[in-house]
Amino acid sequence: MAGQGDVASVTERVPEDPAGKWDAEPVRTVLEQAGDPTVREVPLPNLPESARLARRLTQAVLQERWALPAERTEYTVLLVSELVGNAVRHTGAHTIGIRMLRRSGWIRVEVRDPSRGLPCLLPVGELDTSGRGLFLVDTLAERWGVDLLPRGKTTWFEMRATS
Repeated sequence: MAGQGDVASVTERVPEDPAGKWDAEPVRTVLEQAGDPTVREVPLPNLPESARLARRLTQAVLQERWALPAERTEYTVLLVSELVGNAVRHTGAHTIGIRMLRRSGWIRVEVRDPSRGLPCLLPVGELDTSGRGLFLVDTLAERWGVDLLPRGKTTWFEMRATS
């Protein structure tokens, strides 16, 4: 995703989730209906429900395509939810995009949106009820960052493919 065109490409096909059906669908069906983020960027609407679809897509890829250990899958699904949730809450985008890549021993997840506003890693207090998203990414991912694009940004994280 980083360095690939602009965000207009994510508006090609935005999957809909009528009545939360993604949770009930088998993971393979989710990839078939919404798109495979390992093949191309999957567009998601700027709705809170998009975090749910992003979690299901991630789970499908990690379990069905890559057979990652349960702990890696759990952490990756959590971090995807945080990045997509941040993009939905803070960017004002019509759509955002998710893409997943696998390299020798590593996975990389990218979330692209049209905002050039940078995410902020804030100190988190024990009783804080919000603002923990990037803290979790920073804590659980091996690396993370933001690539500015001509029209927007890609926020990404990388994790080892094994525990």
